[in-house]
Amino acid sequence: MKSFCSALILFIFALRINAQINENFQFLDPNLPISERVDDLIHRMTIEEKIGQLSYNSPAIERLGVPEYNWWNESLHGVARAGRATVFPQAIGLAATFDTELIEEIGSVIATEARAKFNEFSKKGMRGQYQGLTFWSPNVNIFRDPRWGRGQETYGEDPFLTSKIGVAYVKGLQGNHPKYLKAAGMAKHYAVHNGPEGLRHEFDAKVSQKDLWETYLPAFEAMVKEGKVEGIMGAYNRVNGYPCSAHPYLMGEVLRKQWGFKGYFVSDCWAIVDFYQGHKVVETAAEAAAMALNAGCNLNCGSTYPELVKSLDQGLTTEKEIDRNLRELLPTRFKLGLFDPTGSNPFDTISSLAIRHPNHVALARAAAAKSIVLLKNQMNTLPISKEVNAVYVVGPTATHAQALLANYYGVSEDLKTILEGVVGKVSAGTSVTYSQGALLDEENRNPMDWFSGEANGTDVTIACVGISQLIEGEEGESIASKHKGDREEIGLPENQIEFLRKMRKTSKKLVVVVTGGSAIAMPEVYDLADALVFVWYPGEQGGNAVADVLFGDVVPSGRLPVTVPYRTEDLPPYEDYRLTNRTYRYMTKEPLFPFGFGLSYVPFLYENLQLDKKAIRKNENIKATFTVQNKGDQDAEEVVQLYIKDVEASVVVPHLSLKDFQRVHLKAGEKKEVSFMITPEMLKLVNEKGEKVLEKGIFKLFVGGNQPDERSALLGAAKVLEAEVIVK
Repeated sequence: MKSFCSALILFIFALRINAQINENFQFLDPNLPISERVDDLIHRMTIEEKIGQLSYNSPAIERLGVPEYNWWNESLHGVARAGRATVFPQAIGLAATFDTELIEEIGSVIATEARAKFNEFSKKGMRGQYQGLTFWSPNVNIFRDPRWGRGQETYGEDPFLTSKIGVAYVKGLQGNHPKYLKAAGMAKHYAVHNGPEGLRHEFDAKVSQKDLWETYLPAFEAMVKEGKVEGIMGAYNRVNGYPCSAHPYLMGEVLRKQWGFKGYFVSDCWAIVDFYQGHKVVETAAEAAAMALNAGCNLNCGSTYPELVKSLDQGLTTEKEIDRNLRELLPTRFKLGLFDPTGSNPFDTISSLAIRHPNHVALARAAAAKSIVLLKNQMNTLPISKEVNAVYVVGPTATHAQALLANYYGVSEDLKTILEGVVGKVSAGTSVTYSQGALLDEENRNPMDWFSGEANGTDVTIACVGISQLIEGEEGESIASKHKGDREEIGLPENQIEFLRKMRKTSKKLVVVVTGGSAIAMPEVYDLADALVFVWYPGEQGGNAVADVLFGDVVPSGRLPVTVPYRTEDLPPYEDYRLTNRTYRYMTKEPLFPFGFGLSYVPFLYENLQLDKKAIRKNENIKATFTVQNKGDQDAEEVVQLYIKDVEASVVVPHLSLKDFQRVHLKAGEKKEVSFMITPEMLKLVNEKGEKVLEKGIFKLFVGGNQPDERSALLGAAKVLEAEVIVK
């Protein structure tokens, strides 16, 4: 008992001493400005402790009461790699909604679940990878080539759409509290990163100033200036000779000086190793560490920054540089409230009950339904009656979990496959049969074919085909890919085409449901199908959402955020980063499905486009007003799009550019007035120097539910309205 009392006295004494010390630590005072708190913390750290805090797995500094923190967390379409969470549609599917309000709400829900999980982890003293609040999402790279496996993580090929969706997501994720971040977002991969996956550790992306500022940079600029994104991640590759995590122009001149970025910069994981192993711009790890640090890479995802001890010894960097990087890095942890007493911010009270709350699950289902793009609906094959006598569900993705989840996903106890969605939707008197029918990307080894005959006698065959994250994705994850996650050919696997040919012969009505995260060239599928829908990787509620659309509870309203070519041969060389013949803005060949295309179950009528003036000058705006009417007998939503064409440009400019869009809800028969504000900024071109210039001349404006192109019209799109504007 005496020894116990002595130990207790010593423990209490130690607590009192620590309390007295902590009272003098200004960095622990939540009432002080963050800059003062950061400076105080840096001042108290040894050089070894400072270097330790520059790595993603920042160790604890027990003598200062600084807990360990792991910066690496993922939330591409839900809290990822951290256990149970609501799984939303993959990012490319979220882009297909063209719905910024929805995306902001999703971002907020993800942050809520992130806080709930963080609070639970903290109670257990768990502070490891995927257990923090700094999320390395979203991916705002431009999806320039459909062969890129990670294109599914992006918001498509258009810089304007990518900007709007990305900003909305980050605003939702970070929240609007005046003092605290709900969670911290990150824009990646800065700045030019679009494959090839197999070459990313050594590849040098050669881009012109025009392409850089017209296509590759706008989304990042919007994320910084409009989204106030907390973090930026550098890409693996080089851009015009410099590694992206040590790029003096992109990081220093553009990001910090021109855009005024105040957050933290992190290397992609083990990208600094590439400086000497892949890119070979330096010879040693110490040189690589100093090169990145001196350029303003505040945080190393990897194991290179411990080499900064050698960098200092060799005179390659200074403690002053280390302090500068810490001043840019550490504020994020303070904004998250990680140095404040528990209960200081309102997010500390979010409980585990928020994880997969029924409202969150319902939102995932609604988002998936809004993302679905109707590409063909011959003779009103869709919607299917819930009272149909017999339905046959067949195909390799009908029960495929990976076709729901994509990559960078959380896990759910309630994944809904397409088969389950159909079974849950039809009446009790409907017969539903199922066969897989075909493998994902290889011929059936058994030559016997019973599955195609099963379509006989059924009213509708729902054939579920496509690809999954097994075929397309990141370098080390897509285990069925022969090209490290990329696709060499962008069509459906040939075995699936043959499977659909068989189903066509025996099916009365053939509805084809395609999963995937990128453009899939499928002209023959279009010809074979009575109805064709693209459902992306729709998340945990994907099966229910697909059934909602197929059976008419939801009218499809998704739009393609990418152009779908007819064939792989229509694409330029994959390694060529010039925009020539890429994306809808510069393609010269007719696409199979244009960017922005998508059909509905109801017709929409656009009428009476009026401009409040015909000419515009600097600092003036023009208001364009028109009406949209739902001519059908169902309530529906329409994605109204504004495109602008520069008719008299002095340099090569895009054929068309998306400049604005709105989601409009219209009751059956309802007509609404819609307006867009045309600003001089919308009319600027980017010259060969990368400068934005407003030139005098004629511009054409187009408003409608799709692009103003012949292919969209041929596919069934509503007529687009057109007007002219003169810049004086």
